[in-house]
Amino acid sequence: MGKIKTRYVCQECGYISLKWMGKCPECESWQSFVEEFVESKKGNNKNSIGNLGKPIKLKDIELEMENRFSTFNGELDRVLGGGIVRGSLVLVGGDPGIGKSTLLIQVANNIGKKNLSVLYVSGEESLKQIKMRADRLKIDNENLFIVSENNLEYISKYVEEYKPDLLIIDSIQTIYNPDIASAPGSVSQVREGTATLMKLSKKMGIATFIVGHVTKTGSIAGPKVLEHMVDTVLYFEGEKHNVYRVLRAVKNRFGSTNEIGIFEMTNDGLIEVTNPSHLFLAHRPKKVAGSVVVASIEGTRPVLIELQALISPTNFGTPRRMATGIDYNRVVMLMAVLEKKVGLRLQAQDGYINVVGGIQLSEPAVDLAIVAAVASSFRNKVIDYQTIIFGEVGLTGEVRSVNFAEKRIREAEKMGFKTCVIPKGNLGGLPKLENVEVIGVENVYEALDIILGGKAVG
Repeated sequence: MGKIKTRYVCQECGYISLKWMGKCPECESWQSFVEEFVESKKGNNKNSIGNLGKPIKLKDIELEMENRFSTFNGELDRVLGGGIVRGSLVLVGGDPGIGKSTLLIQVANNIGKKNLSVLYVSGEESLKQIKMRADRLKIDNENLFIVSENNLEYISKYVEEYKPDLLIIDSIQTIYNPDIASAPGSVSQVREGTATLMKLSKKMGIATFIVGHVTKTGSIAGPKVLEHMVDTVLYFEGEKHNVYRVLRAVKNRFGSTNEIGIFEMTNDGLIEVTNPSHLFLAHRPKKVAGSVVVASIEGTRPVLIELQALISPTNFGTPRRMATGIDYNRVVMLMAVLEKKVGLRLQAQDGYINVVGGIQLSEPAVDLAIVAAVASSFRNKVIDYQTIIFGEVGLTGEVRSVNFAEKRIREAEKMGFKTCVIPKGNLGGLPKLENVEVIGVENVYEALDIILGGKAVG
C-alpha cells in the first residue's frame, strides 16, 4: 500500500496547494479549496494510452479506410467535421435542459439502426427514466444498451465486455473512481474519469461522447484541463424557452472549429434545420429603420443574419450602450468611428444592438453592418430590403477586405438578395454575377452614402 498524502484542490480551476487557503491565487475564487487524499503508487501506468512497444516510424502507421462513421444527422455531422471518428473523445456542454441528453440518445438510435452497437451510461437517471424519454422520442432499438451506473470501475468492465462502437457518458460530473477519496464532480474525479475514458477510447477504438455540466458563467464545470484532454468540444447555445438550439464546435482536432449546427426542439426531439439563413430571416420586418442583413461565416458555412440597432435620446448624463450577440467593446468603438469620421452626433444618444435569433457573432466582417444599422436608426432612414452588407471597419474609417467574399455573395443570391455592399478590396477575383449587383466601398462615409443616401450622412 502506498503512502497517503493530503492536498487541497481548487474546485474552480484545479490549482493544488499543500495547505488550505481562503482565496485561490490562480482564479481568485473564494472558499473553493477542498481537501483530498492521494495514495502514491510506484510504477502506476494505468492511464497510459500508447502501445507498450517501441516507437514506430510515421510512414509505417496505417490508417483504416473506415475511420469515420455518420451520425445520420446532417447538422451534427457538419459540426463534427464529417462524422464520428473512431477512438475520439467528444465533450458536449450546455445549460441544464437545453437538449444534450435528447440529442445523444437520438444519435444512439440512428447509429443502432445501422447495426452499430451503442452503450449509453447514465449516472443521473434510472433505467425507467431513460425508457420514458425513449418512448416519448419513439426510440426502440435492439443495438442500444442502457446502464445506470456511476462507478468508473464497473463502467470500464461493461465497455470491455460489450465493446460498443459508440459510448455515451451522461454525465462526467457524476462518475467517480473509488480509489480517489473525493466526491463525484470534484476536480480530481473529473480529471481521473476523463483520463480513464480517454485510455479506453484510444486503445479499443471506441468513439466516446461525454456530457459536461456548465457553471453559472457558461464554462464547463471542472478543471480547464478537461477541455484540453478531449478531441472535440461542443457547446449548446440558446435559451430553454426558445425552440431553436445552436451547437457550436469550439475545439475539433478532426474538423473546422466554430462550425455550427442549428436544431429545433419539438415534441419528437431535436430536428435539424438545414437552411439557417431562412430561419434567421423568417420574421424580418419591412421598411423599418435600423434593420440590416449581414453575411457571416460560421465555420465553413455562410449564414445570413438580421442585425438590429435602436438609437434614442438619453435621459442620463452618460449615454447607455448595450449589445446582445455582438462584442460590446466593438460596438462602442464603431460608434466612436461614426462620430469622428462621419459626423453623427451620438454622444447624447443611447445605443442598443441586437443580433436576431440568439446567435453570437464574433468575426470583424459584421462591422460595416453594425455601422449601417446604427446610422439607419439615427437618421431614421430605411435600408433597402434586398441589400446585404459585410466588411471590416478600421479606426480611421476605412473598410477592409474579409475572407470568403464569394461564399457570402452566393448565399445572398440564393436567398433572393439583389445588392451586396462589400469592401472594394474584395472585388478583385469575383466572378460575374447576373442576379446580384456587387458594390465595393473604400470607407464608411462612402458606404453610408450608397446605403442611406447623401442627405443621411454627415
